[in-house]
Amino acid sequence: MSYLKRTAALASVAALAGSVVLMAAPAAQATVVDVNYQCKTPIGNKSALSPIDIKGVKSGSGYRITMSWQKGVSSSPVELGKGAMNPSATIALGGADSGTLNVTGPANEAAIPENTPIKISDLSGTYTPKESGKVTFTPGVLTIRALGTITTCTPRNSPGPSLTLDVTAAGGGAKSDGGSGDSGASGGSGNDLPQTGPE
Repeated sequence: MSYLKRTAALASVAALAGSVVLMAAPAAQATVVDVNYQCKTPIGNKSALSPIDIKGVKSGSGYRITMSWQKGVSSSPVELGKGAMNPSATIALGGADSGTLNVTGPANEAAIPENTPIKISDLSGTYTPKESGKVTFTPGVLTIRALGTITTCTPRNSPGPSLTLDVTAAGGGAKSDGGSGDSGASGGSGNDLPQTGPE
């Protein structure tokens, strides 16, 4: 009987150990955050509220970060033809890292009628961890270039992070100064705010 009891006890311990493994904290936590944008447009200031979702997928030694808008922002007094609008944005890094990540996306695939909220396509960029730990990703400034004009939309409600990643910095300490091909994710243009007004 003692052998059976010991076997049953070992089985229950193994089951408990398995449940502990299953309850381990996830490597990524994502949430939709409401961003209240103040947009400076060529025809004046406008406000827009849009829920934003940021997701991260492991890609090589880094992560592919994608920023999605669930509602349109700003609008144009004239129709924007196919390919006339080019969006980009910044994402503020926090926690174990700091700075900004630039994300970009394709031009509009279909014409956008006048005085209609502009639907922003998904914007993506590659994030390579410089430090290990939990890194937060918070929506930053959205920039819309269309028909020779620039509209900048800045969050004014201090939104919280939409994504938290538990990252590990790549070992080896290889320098990535000035690598070819990356469109300025770590270049000098990351902190430059586009100028508005007549061109």
